[in-house]
Amino acid sequence: MELIKGVDAPRAVLTQLPKRGSPGVGRGTRPHHGLSDETQPVGDRLDLIAQPEHLALRITQLRGRGHRIEKRRIGRSRADSTSDHADYLATNTSAAATRSVCDGDDTPTTAPRRGQREPDELVGCGAMSHHELVIIGTGSGNSLLTEHLDGVDVGIIEAGRFGGTCLNVGCIPTKMFVLPADRVVEADEAARIGVTVTGATADWVAIRDRVFARIDPIADGGKEYRISQPHVTVYTAQARFVGERRLALSTGEEVTANRIVVAAGSRARAMRVPGLEAPDPGRGLHTSDTVMRLDALPERMVVIGGGYVACEFAHVFSGFGVEVTQLQRSDRLLVREEAEVSATYTVAASKRYDLRLRTVPTRAEHDGSGWTITIEGPAGTEELRTDVILMAVGRTPNSDRVDAAAGGLETHAGGLLVVDDQLRTTSRGVWALGDVCSPHQLKHVANYEARIVAHNLAVDLGRLDAPPERIDDRVVPHGIFGHPQVGAFGPTRAQLQTDGTEFVSYTQRFGDVAYGWALEDADGLLTIHASPDGRILAAHCIGPHSSTVIQPLIQAATFGQHAHEVARGQYWIHPALAEVVENALLGLPLSD
Repeated sequence: MELIKGVDAPRAVLTQLPKRGSPGVGRGTRPHHGLSDETQPVGDRLDLIAQPEHLALRITQLRGRGHRIEKRRIGRSRADSTSDHADYLATNTSAAATRSVCDGDDTPTTAPRRGQREPDELVGCGAMSHHELVIIGTGSGNSLLTEHLDGVDVGIIEAGRFGGTCLNVGCIPTKMFVLPADRVVEADEAARIGVTVTGATADWVAIRDRVFARIDPIADGGKEYRISQPHVTVYTAQARFVGERRLALSTGEEVTANRIVVAAGSRARAMRVPGLEAPDPGRGLHTSDTVMRLDALPERMVVIGGGYVACEFAHVFSGFGVEVTQLQRSDRLLVREEAEVSATYTVAASKRYDLRLRTVPTRAEHDGSGWTITIEGPAGTEELRTDVILMAVGRTPNSDRVDAAAGGLETHAGGLLVVDDQLRTTSRGVWALGDVCSPHQLKHVANYEARIVAHNLAVDLGRLDAPPERIDDRVVPHGIFGHPQVGAFGPTRAQLQTDGTEFVSYTQRFGDVAYGWALEDADGLLTIHASPDGRILAAHCIGPHSSTVIQPLIQAATFGQHAHEVARGQYWIHPALAEVVENALLGLPLSD
């Protein structure tokens, strides 16, 4: 047994768990904690006895009452992980012997390694732990632990909230804000079908609290679940590479691993403009990370950017009654979409709020009561007053934050990690997935990549007798939940022409099918590009429920179905909006 000294713990509880082999402690069962009802003051310092073969310390902050220190059983995937660490040391001669804490004489001791490590919970100094697998990031990375990896010694490192961008600050909460905004805007638009709706307003606090009352417990529960697993150690820290499969944590610990998966995601960018160099939520300068948790709706907001994040938030806050001004440096919004889709969205947005095209901010200043933004546009130099600024000008992969180069991981010019078709990086034993390596930066792509990596980890660990899986060339769709909605996949007309691809096209307007008549829709359209022999190459849709309307075409393109087979080989419900798809397919001027 080791004596671990010097734990600052004004008030603590020390709880003993049953030793290995005790009744009720076995694989697939949760150990009995035997917690005492008493909380005992133990002075300013606490000496603990650690039994490193099967126990770990879990030190968690008790609100207003110091620390709670628990001994927890270490569940091992094998009888002993010594050989795993020996494998790591054989290829990393600079690695020191495993240690997690040191006493006052800096004597190396063996690591407590299970449960949770919080930033302010380090014991001693110079901490080091080794795992069979380390995962950096808990978005799609958190789904890697399939049944094939059950019992593998895993370290999970997360600096922020569990669940990553999508759950906490991205796809899910934004769409939960979009829906009530849609309802308010639809109430305004109801007059075109003979309905008058008066008094449709948004209760910001109620909407915000509904969103995060659902999301926050999921993030918290995900973390607690991982902490509860005996073979998983959760580190609440920022990680950066300091060598091959060797990580330094912001807590001061070091972690090594036989295998590492980098699922560190991306982050919202700031701007190289005076006053906009970094977010300052306290003064009303936001990115998408913070703008959804505003205490109250501002009277005025300037949204900088013209991509999907900017357009969705401009729709949301305009729908909620905020006076929105959107600044876009190009001559239209959503410039990466099909030209007709982009143009249609730009016109629709300009009818709802102040849209400034070919306009850029050159300076922003806060005077204590609000912001003044200096802009350059077609009318020259102007100044805008606003209460809140939202910077929505793109995202940066977090390869720099993990110091990829120090771990031997190469990056592309834009910072995306270089990976092969098995999602292996250029460093042996290191994989990557999601926004940190994918140019698509889409949750459904990250989830697909996580399935590939999980399979390949199981193969590499000898847990699965199968060949490795590779990413394929399936079509990648996306949706933009502004107003009107956009759904699309594949190249635009301009890209096909630039590539010299032979193709035919047809555009079907929503307003020309029966359900479109019911909607009195004037904007919606679907354009399909196909090869002359009927292979679907791309589809671009704008209008109500576009992200759903387009799904049959995603399926057809993915599985290589002929356009006319899709149109004529099934019933299409009449008079559903899906007839837009049927008519567009039948309109393609195919060669056979």
